[in-house]
Amino acid sequence: MLERYFRSAIWFVTGIALTLALTSTVVAQNLLPIQISITQQILSTPDPPPPSANPINIVPFEFDPFGTNLVQATWQTGIGCPTGATTNDGSSSSTFTDPACPSGDPMDNRNEGLLLAKTGPTTNFASAGARLVGSGVKGKILTELGYDLRKPLTALDPRGSHCGAGAPRFNVVTSDGVTHFIGCNSPPAVLAGTSNAWIRLRWGAAQLLAAFPPITPGSTASSITIIFDEGTDTGPDNFGLAVLDNIDVNGTLQGKGPTGGQ
Repeated sequence: MLERYFRSAIWFVTGIALTLALTSTVVAQNLLPIQISITQQILSTPDPPPPSANPINIVPFEFDPFGTNLVQATWQTGIGCPTGATTNDGSSSSTFTDPACPSGDPMDNRNEGLLLAKTGPTTNFASAGARLVGSGVKGKILTELGYDLRKPLTALDPRGSHCGAGAPRFNVVTSDGVTHFIGCNSPPAVLAGTSNAWIRLRWGAAQLLAAFPPITPGSTASSITIIFDEGTDTGPDNFGLAVLDNIDVNGTLQGKGPTGGQ
């Protein structure tokens, strides 16, 4: 009990210190102080070694230090954006590609998607997320980030996956040690593909420059993390869940992960 108290106190003080240091970022990004504190705690944990030799590996995690069991992060088969997927009407087979994702990860043979969920209040000190690790991430000059999101038509549609100013978001740490925030709709992404089920979001050079703080051309990534820490109390969807696919780093798409199908 005493250990938990001191651990909680350290997290609280850390959150306050980081909030004061990043006040302008909080105001611009509309992140709550607890989201800043969650970010700091997650970034203080070293990235895991890549689970495979792929240049980009997307490794899901749950940050839940108090054991609330209200967050989940996992790759699952059958929930991703289908590109050349096989369908069958009971008598014959055909293929189906969602208009939002004409291209995808060529190694994803099971149509995997990354499920991120946070149930309950945003103020719960917990988060779902995924770390982007591998030779295609660390030390690379960033020119583009993005993902496909299971949501109809636009990022502002209240239906489907949650797409808020703060989640799901990229936390990008550049080689100068600065942490940059890129929320699902803050700054707004380029809508590179759309359908009644999916949207393809891209943050190119101009959008990266609008990150908080800006990611300037030529910036090198030290680490990249996707964080989902907005709960079911956050509108307009109050869904507390997002399904992502084909995570994009500099045009390379990764649509599967080490826990796919588990």
